[in-house]
Amino acid sequence: MYLALLLRETYRTSAGVVANPMWLYVIRRILLAAPIAIGVTVICFALIYLAPGDPIQSLLPPEATQADVAYLKQVYGFDKPLPVQYLKWVSRATVGDFGTSIQTNRPVLGEVRRALSHTLIISIGAALLAFPLAIALGTLAAFYIGRPPDRIATMASVVGISVPNYWLGIVLIIVFAVELGVLPASGMGPQGSDDFSLTQWAQLKYAVLPVLTTALVPLGIIMRSTRAAMADVLSQDFIQTLRAKGLGQGAVVRHALRNALPQVLAVMGLQFGYLVGGSILTETIFNWPGTGFLMNKAILTRDIPMLQGALLVLALSFVSINLAVDLLQTAVDPRVKRG
Repeated sequence: MYLALLLRETYRTSAGVVANPMWLYVIRRILLAAPIAIGVTVICFALIYLAPGDPIQSLLPPEATQADVAYLKQVYGFDKPLPVQYLKWVSRATVGDFGTSIQTNRPVLGEVRRALSHTLIISIGAALLAFPLAIALGTLAAFYIGRPPDRIATMASVVGISVPNYWLGIVLIIVFAVELGVLPASGMGPQGSDDFSLTQWAQLKYAVLPVLTTALVPLGIIMRSTRAAMADVLSQDFIQTLRAKGLGQGAVVRHALRNALPQVLAVMGLQFGYLVGGSILTETIFNWPGTGFLMNKAILTRDIPMLQGALLVLALSFVSINLAVDLLQTAVDPRVKRG
């Protein structure tokens, strides 16, 4: 933070006015995100040890001796003090080494990377479905406040926010998989395959129900945020001036949406972060092998390296997504820049 302030103070024009180019703003935002990333590593490391249970006991038979327990703790580094374990874990994580899974004995990074790619299939699919539809419905509701389109859109947003996604997932399975038999109930591909192809309906259909389930909540939240932002913009004087100059409804919508977009982008960034990091229930219900499903297994088996690695990757992804959205807001509307 202090380095960012120092860069600002030293970058001055000859007239004594602080220059604020885009690249300097980007550097400052990245520097301000660094302490957040450090805090994330501390939280990810500490939360694991607050949970009850001993991961070593799950690997040993009941007749194991204390010497066996001590040996395994030494192998996995659990015999060291927690500050030493944290520093070693962070130093390895900075070079992409998240350790080895206790249960599978495979590198954690490879497991998390594969699971994250599966999660992104659902997250991106849900975003492509929910975000444009939410903006369109929210804009429509803002133009017809208090009239039937607004009431319908508002009711839809309330339903989207209120309905639990795990309940919706179960209902969709009952309707489309059990009763109608048109879509698969779980898994990622035929015969338990974990490969995925967007060009083959035999595999693509496995993602339909998880995408619909995941898209409902961001649809409701972004629709409501878009309606509020657009309603605020449409009430401003410059909109009346545009209409008085004879601009058509399409031109008015474009101007209003551009002014409301920074606020909507902030909400979209948060929601996409939640889609990537908060899919544990949906993936468990549909047996989808993503990060949520991976974390659920790691929690049940007390696989500490796997759980720490998955949490850290998801948390840093969330921070990165919000940083990218922050910079995108500035590119869309320079008024968002901070001096």
